[in-house]
Amino acid sequence: MKALVLAGGSGTRLRPITYTRAKQLVPVANKPVLFYGLESIASTGIRDVGIVVGDTQAEIEAAVGDGSAFGLQVTYLRQEAPLGLAHAVLIARDYLGDDDFVMYLGDNFIVGGIDALVERFRAERPSAQIMLTRVTDPRQFGVAELDADGRVIGLEEKPREPKSDLAMVGVYLFTPAVHDAVAELKPSPRGELEITDAIQWLIDAGRGVQSTLITGYWKDTGNVTDMLEVNRLVLESLEPRVDGDVRDSELVGRVVVEPGAVVSGSRIVGPAVIGSGTVVADSYIGPFTSIAVDCRVNNSEIEYSIVLARSSIDGVRRVEASLIGHDVEVTPAPNTPRAHRLVLGDHSKVQISQ
Repeated sequence: MKALVLAGGSGTRLRPITYTRAKQLVPVANKPVLFYGLESIASTGIRDVGIVVGDTQAEIEAAVGDGSAFGLQVTYLRQEAPLGLAHAVLIARDYLGDDDFVMYLGDNFIVGGIDALVERFRAERPSAQIMLTRVTDPRQFGVAELDADGRVIGLEEKPREPKSDLAMVGVYLFTPAVHDAVAELKPSPRGELEITDAIQWLIDAGRGVQSTLITGYWKDTGNVTDMLEVNRLVLESLEPRVDGDVRDSELVGRVVVEPGAVVSGSRIVGPAVIGSGTVVADSYIGPFTSIAVDCRVNNSEIEYSIVLARSSIDGVRRVEASLIGHDVEVTPAPNTPRAHRLVLGDHSKVQISQ
């Protein structure tokens, strides 16, 4: 059995962060989201993983390498444009061969892993097995319709009028039968080859399609709100550890200070993690905050936020519910009456107190 991990796409909902970085590499608790998925796959005993990549291929390859750090053997498969999940299966046809496989969306986060799901698939081996979860707004997802006995009878991608509140989670398991379905697909109105259409083809052809309703935690980390929520969840299981230099400071609760970090004259209330090489001085770091490597936080307050590598926050009160990219400088604005000076990237969103 193999795995197919989708790590292409442009990450439009995380702009401007994803103008310069792959969305799958944005960190949660100072570890890229993609790494959690690769660890879940390795836990099932799968070793051969094909990673579908696009314009951010070089960055993904630099981060993951040959996969040996995860106990995996990774092959990179280039997708020239994000033309749908089923298109990713199409371009991976030669790599997958006649093996069963799990398809995992690289920006999804599932608590508890996928071991039980894979074990059930291996034992029962339907043509397709999907994971479902109840959502408040199914119009944003692929939606499944079940009959009275719980069998999957219909699927629809991002419907205007959903027939249920059951959304498909970004993990799918297939036998080689799915290749017959994909070969028959035509682009949807969105111009993509939809995996929902492929699974519907299997249903219509009388092939076995099973579903599992998950009650645990799942998130598609495609926007800032979901990234911060996943960061909060991961940090809640943090084990406190201080390997850096802490001086004249108070650490409360589950706090990790990585080697090479320096904390002085500050108060950190966990769960929170301070990356290696980061300096925190005369500041307050509040709960559910991840500060990456080589950052500087001076005379500032920040909580419920993610700060990426080499950024600085100096003299700012107060920052919260924020995602701050690499090499960013955050400082107080000049005290100029009735004026704001802004330098913003495309698609930015700014809230200004009046």
